[in-house]
Amino acid sequence: MINLKINTDLTRKILIGFIKSEITRVGFSRAVINISGGIDSALSCVLAAEALGPENVLALKLPYSTSSPESLEHAQMVIYQFNIKSETVDITDMVDPVLHQDLKMSKVRKGNVMARSRMIILYDRSEAFGALAVGTSNKTEILLGYSTLWGDSAAAINPIGDLYKTQVRQLARAMGIPNEIIDKPPSADLWSGQTDEDELGFTYEQADKLLYLLVDQRYSPEECLEAGFDKNFIHKVITRIRKTQFKRMLPPIAKLSNRTVGYDFLYLRDWGS
Repeated sequence: MINLKINTDLTRKILIGFIKSEITRVGFSRAVINISGGIDSALSCVLAAEALGPENVLALKLPYSTSSPESLEHAQMVIYQFNIKSETVDITDMVDPVLHQDLKMSKVRKGNVMARSRMIILYDRSEAFGALAVGTSNKTEILLGYSTLWGDSAAAINPIGDLYKTQVRQLARAMGIPNEIIDKPPSADLWSGQTDEDELGFTYEQADKLLYLLVDQRYSPEECLEAGFDKNFIHKVITRIRKTQFKRMLPPIAKLSNRTVGYDFLYLRDWGS
């Protein structure tokens, strides 16, 4: 049985507690977030504002010259509604010199340059604001590798990374995020007319149901086929998960000693304060 419904009250409480504890335990009290006008960044931003107080959250609007005006309007709706601090930085002057180095650059490469330029601003402002960077990638995107490594996937903590897109929509409605943001086609707004689902070749709703069986319920591909999913769709999703594993882990370190970072040495424990 596929059940993606969540208890929004409990989820909200857990995620607010997560943000507060993860940020304060390392000596911070503020958060900085790139807010795009989409549902994921809106939800992360509102959760952080509730956890830390809106005065302790800085929302960054980082448009490029071709960015949708609607995206900026939607980002501003969240900022106004929840009384969150904000700053707008146009990244066009950062991005264009890179794009002009190769006039035949593909849309994907251009999008990656934009995403990584936004991360430069995010981490610069995190230092200036004395804050940790909060991520905005949901579980569906993470599993499908639908992100730019060291771009939109970069963050110190991620409150919504264990919520499928379907569940993000549920929690966003419960927290009062505007319907205009929740109901519009998901888009990274990297070029005109771009939508996530057109690029992926399937909807988030379809992906969420299959991913829930594969990941949460540990179904085999054969069992997913028996559950009614198309064989080619199952293969496409599993192939994406396998090929993008490198995006879900830190770079592996070649082991030479008996105390290798990431293998044997994982966390500072018994050395006192």
